[in-house]
Amino acid sequence: MKCAEAGNMSSGRFSHLLRGVWLLWLWQAVFVAGTGSKLWEVPTASFTSSSNLSESLQWEQDCQYLHLQDRVRITADIPPRLDGTWVSTRCEVRPGPEFLTRSYTFHPSRHFQALQHYYTDSGCEDPAYSLMIRGRLRLRQASWITRGGTETEHHISKAGIVVHSLAAKQRLASSLPPTCVGLTLGRVVPGKLYELYNTRAGRGCLAALGFSMIEMGLIRVETQHHSHGGKVQELFLGDVHTDWTQRTQYRPTGYQQPLQNAMHHIHPCPVCALVYRSSEQRPPVLPRRPAAPLSLASRWVSQRCETRPNVLFLTRDFTFNPDQHAWDGIYRHYSDPACSQPTFTLRASGHYAQGNPSTKVSGATEFVFKVTQVRVTAAEESTAKLLNGTRPGKCGRAGSWEVGVEQDLTPTDGCTLLGIKLPHKEYELFKTELDHRKHPLLFIGERPTDGSSPDRPQKRPTSFQAPMVLCSGGETQPSHRYGSGFNSKQVQLAASGTKRLAQLVLLVLGSVLCSWFCVY
Repeated sequence: MKCAEAGNMSSGRFSHLLRGVWLLWLWQAVFVAGTGSKLWEVPTASFTSSSNLSESLQWEQDCQYLHLQDRVRITADIPPRLDGTWVSTRCEVRPGPEFLTRSYTFHPSRHFQALQHYYTDSGCEDPAYSLMIRGRLRLRQASWITRGGTETEHHISKAGIVVHSLAAKQRLASSLPPTCVGLTLGRVVPGKLYELYNTRAGRGCLAALGFSMIEMGLIRVETQHHSHGGKVQELFLGDVHTDWTQRTQYRPTGYQQPLQNAMHHIHPCPVCALVYRSSEQRPPVLPRRPAAPLSLASRWVSQRCETRPNVLFLTRDFTFNPDQHAWDGIYRHYSDPACSQPTFTLRASGHYAQGNPSTKVSGATEFVFKVTQVRVTAAEESTAKLLNGTRPGKCGRAGSWEVGVEQDLTPTDGCTLLGIKLPHKEYELFKTELDHRKHPLLFIGERPTDGSSPDRPQKRPTSFQAPMVLCSGGETQPSHRYGSGFNSKQVQLAASGTKRLAQLVLLVLGSVLCSWFCVY
């Protein structure tokens, strides 16, 4: 299952284009930095976003988001304000899979304390071990790679581990060197804190666990201002590489699911309170969630503008028809983290088959998706020009790309430039949950960080993307009937004016780096 958030090329053409794009990007960075008073100085105005969701997501006028009924306004400041404690709102699933909850506290001195509690199950009911990490964080500059984010440097001064069960101790014994906890693991007492790392020694112990705090290399803080006067603050930290062997060296360009400020979070949030009150000796044991049967019928949409690795900003809109085992998806791509500057829209459709319950992630279900049709609409002139540069027969009707006019890529079996090849099959992982208001959420498998495709069973995801919400509780149906083609409503395009070079670079990067739903 894959929408061309971007694409794959032959290695030669990819390398050539990427080198050219990177030179342009570097030129832009140096030029802009040179206009400031110091290296890497960033004009903060262009990176401070303030958007009313009901305006920025106008494409969902006929799908009344429950969270939009409050007329939420979102702001994101650079540099971000980090002081306070930030906590998980649910059991988090990382690639592997790993199941954990997090509680991170930042002090005005920029020192931080991070608690990570790891579990044996996807409900975070059976604690295995906890890590306590202390260090210092320094904000550097607005990211030139991921617009809207802030790059940082962090220094870990100390890390400790508390094992919570004999079974967890036995599992750790197979991966940790005996000297990592100061004495052999066989003598470790559950519930006692042991030093795992300090500034003098022990880095190999962290590597053996696949642990790093590289997620702090990219930070974004968003504040939701609700009409009733309340607010919710969320902390987005850098994404974790889906390949275990790469996770300690990877430099994030996307985000994980956000932590929420312990003082300004969604209500009710029983998980927030449990995680906030936790310690390394007393990990939170989350309450068992009621079973949410997997039912894909109707329409599911993004809750917010989503940021993906490799400079991608998008929203998703899926419709499933279980009777016909058919689906279609709309992916709207943008050049900014508020999803206010569209670049192109991709519509994909096909069929799917539901498989067995996952043996790796409890409560999740395996699927196989097939993409049979893809249509693309250029939303700005630079996108149309890029697509018009393709060879005849390789990407729709050669030379006929126009802004706002949809093209069917099926006759050309996809688009070489966008990395779309039709038909295409993918092995997926789905899960449904209920949010704090008892409304359904749909989790779809996380895309490989390296841009490859899960086109084999062994590449099936073990973690998830941001959850999608059911449109109007399933009451509002999409404006087109399934199987009758896509809605012919014209794509609303804002006047773009003179395009900045950075936007063109973002577009081209998005066209050569696959990160979600690419069709090969």
